[in-house]
Amino acid sequence: MERAIFVYTTWPSVVEAEQAGRTLVERRLAACVNILPGMISLYWWEGKIDRGEEAVMIVKTRAAMAAEVESAVKELHPYTTPAILVIPLEHVENTYLDWLMAETEPAKP
Repeated sequence: MERAIFVYTTWPSVVEAEQAGRTLVERRLAACVNILPGMISLYWWEGKIDRGEEAVMIVKTRAAMAAEVESAVKELHPYTTPAILVIPLEHVENTYLDWLMAETEPAKP
């Protein structure tokens, strides 16, 4: 059976995250996205420590779509180097997993 994954990414604003999240769901690359506003990030960028206010996006999808989700995030993202982390899930409750798989079913020709 195929496994579910989370794809963790961050966005510069809730508005941009919501626009991208809607696109991922519309394309059936994600069954659901969660957007968590109000994150503060401290990170190295261009030789100095930078600070940014961002929104976290957690994309719930199937493992087979990880590369497609990564490509879509890169296409939609304003950052040169967006955070895109694929997180395998140890266990997903069966009825939720069935729903997730049904909502990310690739289109049939």
